[in-house]
Amino acid sequence: MSLTYEEGREKFIQAWGNLGSSWGINKAMAQIQALLLVSTEPLSTEDIMEELQMSRGNVNMNIRALEDWGIVSKAYKPGERKAYFVTEKDIMKLALQVTKERRRREIEPILDVLTELKEVKEGDKEQVAEFQKVTKDISDFAGKVDGMLEKFVKSGKSWFYKLLMKL
Repeated sequence: MSLTYEEGREKFIQAWGNLGSSWGINKAMAQIQALLLVSTEPLSTEDIMEELQMSRGNVNMNIRALEDWGIVSKAYKPGERKAYFVTEKDIMKLALQVTKERRRREIEPILDVLTELKEVKEGDKEQVAEFQKVTKDISDFAGKVDGMLEKFVKSGKSWFYKLLMKL
């Protein structure tokens, strides 16, 4: 079965949109990013609205969120007043940015809470002991995950590919 470019592009945008929730962004954000990934030129808000049949508000809100994640940026065309948008096309750089942002949003806050919970000492001795054991185990695990993610973010392609080859 052969697909046309338009069919393949639409299928990719839908699949990437569905995948987005697996890495922490909503479907509309992922679809916008997918459209930018396969576009050969920067796109305006209007281009994105038309291509994805989304409202201006939805596109603007999701573009801002993608900019906050550091995976979409503004681009300007000479002689044009409106903003255009692009995304990183190097998948490894994109994966590193998503990892860095998820680490900042998810891992670091829980590590902060777990550090604070080490101070729990008052109460029923058995309950406090169980609480400390469980939170220490979670803290140890989260710390290892954080260390691995930090190494991934700082290392680059060669370390990651070597690790994949070992697996």
